[in-house]
Amino acid sequence: MKLFSNTFFRIFIYVCITVLSIGVRLYHINSPVADWHSWRQSDTAAVARNFLRYGIDPLHPRYDDFSNIQTGKDNPQGWRMVELPLYQVTAVYLYKIMPGISLEVALRIVSILATTGSVLLMGYLLSRLVSPLTGLVGAFVYAILPYSIYYGRTILPGPFATFWVLLSLSLLCLADSKRWWLVLTVLAGISAAIALLVRPMTAFLLLGSWFFLIKNGSMKQKIVSFILYGLVACYPLFLWRKWILQFPEGIAPSEWLYNYGEIRFKGAWFHWLFARRIAELILGYWGLILFGLGIAVKSVKKEGWFSLLWIAGGLSYLVIFATGNVQHDYYQTLLIPIIVWFTAKGIAALVRPIAGLSRWSSIALACVSVLFLWAFSWYTIRTFYWINRPEIVEAGKAADAMLPKDAKVIAPYFGDTTFLYQTKRQGWPIGFDIEKKIQKGAQYYVTVSTGDSDTETKELAKTYTVLVRNGTYAIIDLTKPVKK
Repeated sequence: MKLFSNTFFRIFIYVCITVLSIGVRLYHINSPVADWHSWRQSDTAAVARNFLRYGIDPLHPRYDDFSNIQTGKDNPQGWRMVELPLYQVTAVYLYKIMPGISLEVALRIVSILATTGSVLLMGYLLSRLVSPLTGLVGAFVYAILPYSIYYGRTILPGPFATFWVLLSLSLLCLADSKRWWLVLTVLAGISAAIALLVRPMTAFLLLGSWFFLIKNGSMKQKIVSFILYGLVACYPLFLWRKWILQFPEGIAPSEWLYNYGEIRFKGAWFHWLFARRIAELILGYWGLILFGLGIAVKSVKKEGWFSLLWIAGGLSYLVIFATGNVQHDYYQTLLIPIIVWFTAKGIAALVRPIAGLSRWSSIALACVSVLFLWAFSWYTIRTFYWINRPEIVEAGKAADAMLPKDAKVIAPYFGDTTFLYQTKRQGWPIGFDIEKKIQKGAQYYVTVSTGDSDTETKELAKTYTVLVRNGTYAIIDLTKPVKK
């Protein structure tokens, strides 16, 4: 294993892993925002698109939905007061300096670069706390894990936030120098603040910071570091949460995320999180061998109780946000660094000579497990790229070409904003009470439900001017009643 201690060899491997990480995430980079979890991606992308429309103002993010579906209150300005939109702002600036790419591609590129940064930072942390071999393995696993490949290029704030978490931990890992510990602690706090502003749930990953804050320096230095890091990391989030209270119509309810339906610790909770998501979707069944071995392997002195803090943070996240994690599989993206950490330790343990085990059999088991992990996980993940309703993309393009740029539309899609996003207009993602929506400013009705069973479209066609109606979609002008 002396080869893995060679600096130039490790740099070469990390360069290869970087290219691999970026390359595999370019798959379907130009596809429309109509794939898996497109509703959440559409809302995120809409904030970026509205920055181009109204000007870049991170304190006043807007998306396309005027309805009361997500917040329980009508939202005529389209306020989107969830995370501070630093991810979208970064993508908008990238879009402006890279002519020829779409905004959606710019958003995906930011996610890809952030994920690749996380890959390298994972390698650094594992190298520093465990071993150079484990660092290389961890970076490789992070790069090729199918679940990480898909979500590492989606239009979601998660990958961006995870990068800042790992950067914060890496800076703290460097802060053992008496000369630079104060500067590095402040920089780590700023990185943590960005992570929390973009995705507050990253607090569970930041639990690992306690290890470095307590480990380094004298007692005085530890106390100063702990207080300074905590204030720098948390105070901006406090200010942001205080700020958004001015826009209640833009704040989606979050109480249901905790234990709606009292699912916590029920059989369904264990089944969906530990069997379907972690075992099947993320680890492809066979990865459980490597992950379990990584947990069983004794921590080296440098690692200390860091890994215990991380796994405690991950389990706490699943327990506290029980319903949210069961409801949405993208919630588990927060667990990727933790799962990669222990899986890498398991692989490294098999690759090294272990007393009582055949070295070549152990290496073969590691290789077969990684291969099957990738294959069985990819078997499900590949479906996440599919566009199952291409007609909404077609109808959206037609509406965009036909309607005024500032038009307000009704694009009914069961409350899902994906179809509304395709029209490139703001409005309502659900029908019903059309006259009330017209009074609130609705001007056009765009639908992909045009069959005989679509009563709403038929009734509107009798009252208002039909601009186009075919077997795929219909566009109706609600400002022009039919003369009778």
